[in-house]
Amino acid sequence: MSFANTLKALSDPVRRDILVMLKDGRMSAGEIASKFDMTAATVSYHLSKLKQADLIFGTKYKNFIYYDINTSVFEELMLWLSQFSGGKDENKNK
Repeated sequence: MSFANTLKALSDPVRRDILVMLKDGRMSAGEIASKFDMTAATVSYHLSKLKQADLIFGTKYKNFIYYDINTSVFEELMLWLSQFSGGKDENKNK
């Protein structure tokens, strides 16, 4: 996993909205696109960026691709971010 790709993908509000939608379960590209006032090609671009960052994965079923969140990447990201948590008092003792 590349943190640079992950953080870049998360920097876009449309991509964050897609991830929020997917947290409730698998959705097809068409279902995702129907939630936005943009072209299907634009939504496809955002899905592609999320896939490149390994934040989502697609599963083909018949004529549709269904997208799911890749929770392992989020777990790894949360673990990495957790090293920055803690108060100022905690850092004084190090």
